Amino acid sequence: MRISNLLVILSLGIFLVSCGNGKDLTKSFSIVVDKPLESLKNGENITISLKPKGDIVLDSVVYQLDNTRIGSQPGLEALSYTLNEQKLGKKQLQATLYAGDKTAVLNETLILLSSETPVLYTYEIVNTFPHAKESYTQGLEFHKDSLYESIGEYGKSALLKTDLQSGTILKRIDLDKTYFAEGLTILNEKLIQLTWREKMGFIYDLDSFKKTGSFQYGQSKEGWGLCNDGKNIYKSDGTEKIWILDPETYAETGYFEVVDNKKVRSKFNELEWVEGKIYANSYQFDSITIINPETGAIEGVVDLRSLKKQIGSITDDANEVLNGIAYDSKNQKLYVTGKHWDKLFEIRIFKK
Repeated sequence: MRISNLLVILSLGIFLVSCGNGKDLTKSFSIVVDKPLESLKNGENITISLKPKGDIVLDSVVYQLDNTRIGSQPGLEALSYTLNEQKLGKKQLQATLYAGDKTAVLNETLILLSSETPVLYTYEIVNTFPHAKESYTQGLEFHKDSLYESIGEYGKSALLKTDLQSGTILKRIDLDKTYFAEGLTILNEKLIQLTWREKMGFIYDLDSFKKTGSFQYGQSKEGWGLCNDGKNIYKSDGTEKIWILDPETYAETGYFEVVDNKKVRSKFNELEWVEGKIYANSYQFDSITIINPETGAIEGVVDLRSLKKQIGSITDDANEVLNGIAYDSKNQKLYVTGKHWDKLFEIRIFKK
């Protein structure tokens, strides 16, 4: 919808919060904001006010953003507010109206984007290693000189331990054919593996591959990618949300949304924790997105499209995409591969 004169009149969701007749209030006022609500940037100053539609006299209004009070004004006076939120993405703007014994609360969603353009990176190949082309890679982890891999597809899903140099599969456990395996991470000597649509995660002993437990998802829709920072686990579900899981119970304790300077982004598949950032594959895009987990801002994008030219095993270009990121934190080495790729690469990234 086009916005003229930089004014947005919001159609507000309404509910009554007192025994006073708030319905009259909600019909008599609308909120006016001086910038488009779908593309606000952190650091911007906005002016919020109420536009009267009737003759009700308003005593005061209290404004909140995501349940945090940002100011109050008498009557119809405008509120000036500088956006300086830690987490980006969708936010709830709330106005509580007071007129005599009447009270009503109005809600609307705004979208807060990053004020910075993502840095573009390219890469160079440092080493090339063999990779089993039968593996539909969904999760990849480097731990103590070995690679651990979660491979997907119904009837073919498995958990693997692989020798990096030779590509030889050292250990394998197959999942029941009703499960489609997804993301993988290692924490506290445990392998934690997601499934796609089955809303179930599995826990294995790192050494024996014995399954020691399972957990169900909460509000997240599906299981896509998984990584951890040594304390918390991060889980993607195909939406714009990255969920934060408790490291002991695997319960969802919160989430952040991923945005850049243009829009909310989604479809983050394999995840890897790299030096305080989340490196993520985006499904069906041959790139790595670098995400700040404190804000949700995309800080960089690594263009890896030409890497696919090195792969001789690709038969389905749409599905056999880049997917698989592993980081050797001790030696600061970054490894990548893809679905049914016959090679795995150690790469070095640098700014374009």
